[in-house]
Amino acid sequence: MATFLYKLGRSAFRRRRLVALLWVALLALAGAGAATAPAATSSSFSIPGTEAQKAFDLLERRFPGGNADGATARVVFKAPDGQKMTDAPNKAKVEKVVDELKSGSDQVASVTDPYTAQAVSKDGSTAYVSVSYKVSGMELSDATREALQKTGHDAQGQGLTVEIGGDALQTVPATGAGEIVGVVIAGIVLVMTFGSLVAAGLPLLTAIIGVGIGVSSITALAGVLDLGSTTSTLAMMIGLAVGIDYALFIVSRYRAELAEGREREDAAGRAVGTAGSAVVFAGLTVVIALVGLAVVNIPMLTKMGFAAAGTVLIAVLIALTLIPALLGFAGSKVMGRKQRKGAATGAVDLTKAETGKADAKPNAGTRWARFVIRRPVMVLLVGVLGLGAIALPAASLEMGLPDDGSSPTSTSQRRAYDLLSGGFGPGFNGPLMVVVDGDETAAESTVEKIKGLDGIVAVTPPTPNKAGDTAMITVVPKDRPSSVATEDLVHDIRDATGDNVLVTGATAMNIDFSQKMNDALLPYLALVVGLAFLLLMVVFRSILVPLKAALGFLLSVVAALGAVVAVFQWGWLGGLFGVEQPGPVMSMMPIFMVGVVFGLAMDYEVFLVTRMREAYVHGERPGEAIVTGFRHSARVVTAAAVIMIAVFSGFIGMDDQMIKMIGFGLAIAVLFDAFVVRMAIVPAVLALLGHKAWWLPKWLDKVLPNVDVEGEGLAKTTGSPDSPRGPHGPERELVNV
Repeated sequence: MATFLYKLGRSAFRRRRLVALLWVALLALAGAGAATAPAATSSSFSIPGTEAQKAFDLLERRFPGGNADGATARVVFKAPDGQKMTDAPNKAKVEKVVDELKSGSDQVASVTDPYTAQAVSKDGSTAYVSVSYKVSGMELSDATREALQKTGHDAQGQGLTVEIGGDALQTVPATGAGEIVGVVIAGIVLVMTFGSLVAAGLPLLTAIIGVGIGVSSITALAGVLDLGSTTSTLAMMIGLAVGIDYALFIVSRYRAELAEGREREDAAGRAVGTAGSAVVFAGLTVVIALVGLAVVNIPMLTKMGFAAAGTVLIAVLIALTLIPALLGFAGSKVMGRKQRKGAATGAVDLTKAETGKADAKPNAGTRWARFVIRRPVMVLLVGVLGLGAIALPAASLEMGLPDDGSSPTSTSQRRAYDLLSGGFGPGFNGPLMVVVDGDETAAESTVEKIKGLDGIVAVTPPTPNKAGDTAMITVVPKDRPSSVATEDLVHDIRDATGDNVLVTGATAMNIDFSQKMNDALLPYLALVVGLAFLLLMVVFRSILVPLKAALGFLLSVVAALGAVVAVFQWGWLGGLFGVEQPGPVMSMMPIFMVGVVFGLAMDYEVFLVTRMREAYVHGERPGEAIVTGFRHSARVVTAAAVIMIAVFSGFIGMDDQMIKMIGFGLAIAVLFDAFVVRMAIVPAVLALLGHKAWWLPKWLDKVLPNVDVEGEGLAKTTGSPDSPRGPHGPERELVNV
């Protein structure tokens, strides 16, 4: 592989104008497709195989035209102090609102009158109007949303407190300044790492191009493939992070090759052949983790995974082709001003410290590696026990999906949620819909059984369809939708009724979604870790190194999950991260973190340990190889981790609770994995294992394909040694293990 990538890098360097033109043309094509594509008409959410989904499908068949998947809204009214909603003036205002809502849009399916639908609280202080639409929330026109909001504002101007909740007002999450701040921080880190604005600008430029192509393609295909708004946000988040990181490693290796006196074209080829091999396998681990989300069998999650994986593949291809092409344009400016010497020949004369020579002053990576090698047991214990302590809150994990109750208090949806909770009880924000597949007698019997259960505020009479073979019953729980008591109530209803009774509604769908996530976690973990283990075994020609990588990942992801529980479920430091209402952790968070964080964690494993493996293959002893790997890679891996943390942290500032939680979880997971697991636990374990770390049975060595990540084949291709390092080379460290 190294030989093929070497030729690819040299070819891209020589034909840089053609390569750059092709990528710009691809960006323009994707942008044009996104600009001309029709807006996504739906963003359906289905959970195949669950009871809630079966009930939903039954309603579609038995209640045709009932718009079971249509958007809904609740206009909540609260009377001024000392008044009631049943007072004649207030009643007239509400009835006027009902009339305006009915005539406000042709997308409205029905509007309930609170005075005939028993939607007035017992104390008379609160009332609500339910609005159902013919289309889903993503299909609502701007005019319909504006009419809904205008009606509420007009009523509020007449002395009533009016708030609007429901999914009818849900829109694409607004992009905040946080993402821009993340990119700016990434730029600062790159400048500090390279000492050159040109070198720092290349990873940013190529990452933006890759994300532009990926997100534009998603936007162009959103209507055809039914892609939700979260899909492009996730692709942007991951695409920016890996795009910058992959380019960073190629540019860094290119500079190192120039420091060895290589010609520019040869240095570009070697950078792609060596660091590019690590990029390919690191990218493959991310792709495996994202595509593996399909095993959960939830269409929305599958589409998110495939879309993000596509963006990662684009980032890999850009790193292998566009980066060497741009390096050809950059010339000697890719180096710092002090190091620009011999620009005419492309050779760059760096100081001994920058080239990593043995007689140079040890850099921070070298000093840290030597410290770990001297005290591996202490470093290992501190790292494992520290992450273990942070992981403890994960034992109290409660899962659910965010609702209006988790929205910021500045939103009308959250204020409507609070008004309903105060006037009618928390359960009114998440009523259960019970579907009876039977006649009127079966429906009446079901109502009686449900009334005998605890935790219920109200049960409505059954509403039959025209054929009389199906009925709907609304059950109002006593507790809020995301509570454990409501989840228990759903299970109690299912246990107390027969197979012909199905429980659905948004609350039941969330409960079933959480259960499906739990059931899929272990199979998904086994699939992703198993495939990645085999891939890393091919890369490192070892059994223990991939095993150590997988175990280290599990430790970091559980610790990150513990931090998520502490902040978002318990509310610790919630104000710092904009968590106004602690609650259950998003159902998909554990499996999502496993998928994304595993791929990203393996990036650092591949980039750091392949340099150690390269040194070991060239004759260095295990301890020397660890020091060599840290001397050449620690600074760049540190910069890559800081960049990724900055990019992910930028999404914490978004209002959308799901995006906020994902950004925090990924940022903290990268922090733990890069700086504790990869920088401390990994070298400590390798130091303790010594030569055993690189052991591979002979029969397995013959079976596994030789992908030559270390670039041994480059010597045959170029006719010169790949590197001056070796058992007798000038870089030999006096470190023994």
